[in-house]
Amino acid sequence: MQPNPFSNVCILGGGLIGGSIALAIDRNSKDATARLWSRRQQTTERAREIGILHPTSNLREAVVGADLCILCVPVGAMPKLLAMAIDDGLPEDCVVTDVGSVKVVPHRTLAPLLASRPCPFIGSHPMAGSERNGIEAITPELLRNSACILTNDERANSSVTEKLEHFWQHLGCRTSWMNAAIHDELVARISHLPHIIAASAARVCLRYQHEGRYCGGGLKDTTRIAAGNPNMWAEILTENREAITGPLRETITDLSEILAILEEGDHETARQWLDRAKHLRDAIRLPV
Repeated sequence: MQPNPFSNVCILGGGLIGGSIALAIDRNSKDATARLWSRRQQTTERAREIGILHPTSNLREAVVGADLCILCVPVGAMPKLLAMAIDDGLPEDCVVTDVGSVKVVPHRTLAPLLASRPCPFIGSHPMAGSERNGIEAITPELLRNSACILTNDERANSSVTEKLEHFWQHLGCRTSWMNAAIHDELVARISHLPHIIAASAARVCLRYQHEGRYCGGGLKDTTRIAAGNPNMWAEILTENREAITGPLRETITDLSEILAILEEGDHETARQWLDRAKHLRDAIRLPV
């Protein structure tokens, strides 16, 4: 494994992603220190019990000497937290990134806070997660083989972007670069829309909860991500609403199509509709 390109990483936010990054660094990066900051002392204490080496609820302690700062809180909370970190001594040359599910908003709100600093904001989105949340769900393998999309709308120097890309690769990610708007359009279709569909399936299929004991693997698999944190997902969906509305309208049109096919009792056209879906799903090449 290539060495970690950063020696002093501060991770601001003790949830699933932040905790998993800290645990992965602790276990796999002998040449790097990770300090995990959590606002709540209870989360910090639990992180220590789980095995994270340097948890803290003291922001000044978290940011001292950092050469990489990763914002792992909801996107709406990032500007205030970054401003606090700067006030508490975040080094001038520290690289700042995030793990948010949208990228246009962080570039718009965080970049101005770093305008006078040598390194502008660089966005990161490790496409890893779980329907479970919080420090109890962390695992050092969470990012292994996951895609990580990076955004460089402020045009940081290549020497910095290469270091950040190597950092995510060190944690096991497959990295790609694109601008923030293209990122948001992509994840609207491949991540945010599937959550809406899973939530809708749960609302319709599990309307009568006592019938849930009869469901098989198909319904469980289809609705698994609907068990995610509603507050977090409401924020993600509203922040990316402009990109989501188009694919959502496509979905409504597509469901209207199969509805009309079934109302006509047209077996062959129904088969073709399903065959197209199977062809597209079979084409996915998942990493092993």
